[in-house]
Amino acid sequence: MDERWQSRITIEPGKRSGQPCIRGMRITAQDVLEYLAGGMTPGEVLADFPELVAEDLRACLEFAPQRERSLLFFCAS
Repeated sequence: MDERWQSRITIEPGKRSGQPCIRGMRITAQDVLEYLAGGMTPGEVLADFPELVAEDLRACLEFAPQRERSLLFFCAS
């Protein structure tokens, strides 16, 4: 799997309680995923958050299954 998301999703302990954020901003990957799951189109998300670009949304979508796999591994250990 291509892991291009790693250059866009950052984790900083002092920012948003260490949640994965987009490019060091205060917008979390979870925020973006919830907007998309809630029915917003990518265009609507980008219009509401002009600091984001389409590659940021793709990074969130690529990041989500990786995060789930790591959580499953952690729980199974």
